[in-house]
Amino acid sequence: MPDIREEVKDLLIGLKIRRLRQERRMTLQNLSEATGLSKPLLSQVENEQVIPPLATLLRIAKALKVGLHTFFQEESSAEKCVLVRAGEGQRAQSGAALRGRRQSPYHYLSLAYGKKQRNLEPFLIDFQVQPWHDELLVNHDGEEFLYILEGQVEFHYGTQVMTVGPGDSLYYDSNEPHGFIALGSGPARAVAVLYSKD
Repeated sequence: MPDIREEVKDLLIGLKIRRLRQERRMTLQNLSEATGLSKPLLSQVENEQVIPPLATLLRIAKALKVGLHTFFQEESSAEKCVLVRAGEGQRAQSGAALRGRRQSPYHYLSLAYGKKQRNLEPFLIDFQVQPWHDELLVNHDGEEFLYILEGQVEFHYGTQVMTVGPGDSLYYDSNEPHGFIALGSGPARAVAVLYSKD
């Protein structure tokens, strides 16, 4: 399985967050209060030291009053239809490394980064093999759809634990705490689509 980290160019999520925060004349303290995230964490995100997981990005997006897609689009793009060819997506690494400095449980690749003002956010996700920890659980407003392409994934949803494999799909309310890790000897891959309610 090719590693999406080697296929695509990096996102500059932290720089976009800082610019948006400054445009709104918000301090890190203001953003911290609006998101419930710590100032040191937000500073690390803005300085590109850590890449926030999608749930954290959603909280930041809501506080800045922008859509999640803002962090995955090119500044000049206003196309009604975009084509993202294999290997041309934009990537970011995500996961609990933000909280416990453990290895990230997944890496994500935006599959629609050129489309502005979208309601759905599609990603290609590589899940990494690692032990399960409860701090991998996240929750946020919206809904998610996940379709497993390769490997085995352990999906935690509230108190439920499910093992899913190629061809399996999940559709769930993302307000409920949820998290994933790959099972077996290698990473797993899935297509995920997030919908964030405004």
